[in-house]
Amino acid sequence: MSSGNEIFPSRAGVATQTVRRSVRAAPRSRWSRRRSVLAVFSVVATAGFVAATLVPLVSFPAPAEATQLDPLSLYASAVEDAQRFQAGDAPAVELERASEYTVYVKPTPTPPPQPPAASSSAKRSSSSSSWQPPFVSPNPGSAQAIAYDMVTARGWGDSEFACLVALWKKESGWRVNAYNASSGAYGIPQATPGRKMSSVGSDWETNPATQITWGLKYIQGRYGTPCGAWGKSQRSGWY
Repeated sequence: MSSGNEIFPSRAGVATQTVRRSVRAAPRSRWSRRRSVLAVFSVVATAGFVAATLVPLVSFPAPAEATQLDPLSLYASAVEDAQRFQAGDAPAVELERASEYTVYVKPTPTPPPQPPAASSSAKRSSSSSSWQPPFVSPNPGSAQAIAYDMVTARGWGDSEFACLVALWKKESGWRVNAYNASSGAYGIPQATPGRKMSSVGSDWETNPATQITWGLKYIQGRYGTPCGAWGKSQRSGWY
């Protein structure tokens, strides 16, 4: 119900407005479809470009190349190369040192000379020269008993008599007739020649007292004491 003053649009005017709206909306829908198509095309083109770029990188090796990349084959090849290098097949590398470089080697210090070791003969002579014979009481009436009386008469002690016993035991064994054919030494003191003892007595060949008297005079005049003569005999083999 309406009043008489109200104005109602006609059906023709409503239809005209609807057509205009549809005409205006049609270009917008066509533009959105174009944008969708362009977006899809750009995505497809980008994917194709990427695929074309990655194809060579993803290429699979040939069967021969796959065999060469086998770990066992690589290990065998490395072992073969190492054996060839040890056998001398590797090329020699010559190293040259620049002339401006010099190498200083610290000399090894020379050790101080060691004193020569004493020979065994020298050791024996030194030990024997320091050895003193012990005193032994002589048998009564023997040549050593006669010598003991003469030694004590000269003021020498028992140690000097022990040296005399050792000295003449080495020279003649205290034998009156001991004779050395090579040197001509004779008697207990081994006088050289034996006839020197004739200055004491004509019985120098058989009398031990004559030989001992001469021998003690010789020792006292030459070495001072029987131990001095004994030391000389130990050092040189004679007195």
